[in-house]
Amino acid sequence: MNLRILLVLASCALSIVTGLVLSRSGTATSTARTRPLIGLSMDTLKEERWQSDRDLFLAKAKELGADVTYLSANSIDTQQITDVQSLITNKVDALVIIPHNGEAMAKGVALAHEAGIPVLSYDRLITGCDLDLYITFDNVKVGELQAKFLADRIPASGKLRLLRIYGAKTDNNAKLFKQGQDNILQPLIAAGQFEVLHEDWAEDWKPENAKKITNAAITKIGPNFDAILASNDGTAGGAIQALTEEGLVSKIIVTGQDADLAACQRIVNGTQTMTIYKPITQLATEAAVAAVKLAQRKPIIAKAEIDNGKQPVPSILLDVVAVTKDNMRETVVKDGFRKEADVYQGAKP
Repeated sequence: MNLRILLVLASCALSIVTGLVLSRSGTATSTARTRPLIGLSMDTLKEERWQSDRDLFLAKAKELGADVTYLSANSIDTQQITDVQSLITNKVDALVIIPHNGEAMAKGVALAHEAGIPVLSYDRLITGCDLDLYITFDNVKVGELQAKFLADRIPASGKLRLLRIYGAKTDNNAKLFKQGQDNILQPLIAAGQFEVLHEDWAEDWKPENAKKITNAAITKIGPNFDAILASNDGTAGGAIQALTEEGLVSKIIVTGQDADLAACQRIVNGTQTMTIYKPITQLATEAAVAAVKLAQRKPIIAKAEIDNGKQPVPSILLDVVAVTKDNMRETVVKDGFRKEADVYQGAKP
């Protein structure tokens, strides 16, 4: 049966709604079910952040009258392909993928399309394929906000000496965060206001790899630096472990992102300086709404597009906000993302 999915083309006052018409053929069974079935293929559930995404996504899909079956690949590319094949075998009506490796998962998209199943890439972009839809935060802006936070703290006389810890090379988002950081940093580096003393990529976003990077930097340059530009809260946590061992904790500016509970606790206690709050509830909710519409072959409005190396992909981009000790209550706590009692548990006066 041939199925056509229309991503609406329209224009509005502030932005252009972009999209395309995609044809899918195969054995999708949405017409035979009273409730759509959505497959969710996840990179990992080892991090707190992704457990939250899963729970929120499942709850919203259930509210919308859909069922979800999910699998986690534990950051193993071959396992994630196997997971996708299993979900296809289960004849899901739409597939949502949080890729470990955006390039490797192009194969998963191709397999799904062969079976007539549309694919939504969640938070991380799947590259090099005719992807149906992408939903994420403005990841370039994430990097810009991190770097701007540091730029605002350049000493009146002198420069800010910096360590940079990037995310996983396999994650396209890590490259977008770096791109945003570079947008702010490069002119200031050229002007002599920033000096990057050490930089490296943290494989699989693992805190222990960020700790190793920080240890290597301190061995190389000593304690004479001002800030660590860590690309997420997990890598920030690893860096802070190294700083603690060296007696430098709370003396060095440390950035992050995701507003993990542990990071929020570190911020109110002064060991981490900032994080980027990405409203995960909004992301998971809108992704579930879009996935159900894909499963039902209903139109979706996408107000942006992102080139994934093969084509412009209709994209939904959500906004982000920088969070410090000063606005913790007005952001992550007020939104209900974190409970005040949890964030401030054991906080220093």
